[in-house]
Amino acid sequence: MAKQLPYTTMKEIFARFHAAEPEPKGELEHVNAFTLVVAVALSAQATDAGVNKATRSLFKVADTPQKMLALGEEGVTEHIKTIGLFRQKAKNVIKLSRIIVEEYGGEVPSSRAALQSLPGVGRKTANVVLNMWFRQPAQAVDTHIFRVGNRTGIAPGKDVVAVERAIEDNVPAEYLLHAHHWLILHGRYICVARKPKCGACLIRDLCPYEDKTA
Repeated sequence: MAKQLPYTTMKEIFARFHAAEPEPKGELEHVNAFTLVVAVALSAQATDAGVNKATRSLFKVADTPQKMLALGEEGVTEHIKTIGLFRQKAKNVIKLSRIIVEEYGGEVPSSRAALQSLPGVGRKTANVVLNMWFRQPAQAVDTHIFRVGNRTGIAPGKDVVAVERAIEDNVPAEYLLHAHHWLILHGRYICVARKPKCGACLIRDLCPYEDKTA
């Protein structure tokens, strides 16, 4: 685990990310807050590409919690059976749809606690929804961000909550809204697990990682 980088280095790193991609976007397809919640819940232990392939047909027929309930568990299962753990996920989608209708008037709630009360929605999922839909500077820490945060010293921490806190505490405020997307995309395409593509890295000269590749 690298040490936390100093403020001036952090500012330069995120200035470079911003210059390269001023408005980074998540890769999960959605049309409203509800479909985003469903897509993120389905993405656990699955790729965004795999989820998008399954949800394109699902969201055409069920883009509200009411329509999802009308479709039913078997109907949902039929659409998402290419995704891992699809039976449990179909159950969760129906349960969370019912809770949104019965407890939140059919609208996706905008607090982390309320979102986390939904079946299949953990802290990471809640943070994605808060960030992408409600534009809160919430930090959804996945395996990519955990790796990049610790490898580079951008956000070192022993667990995902510690890394989340390190991002919130150390990334300059003007970059917090998009921080988690920049870090996810950097980890997914450049700072990969086995052989990071250091030759193509925007922040190579600022990164303390010792085993850099060519």
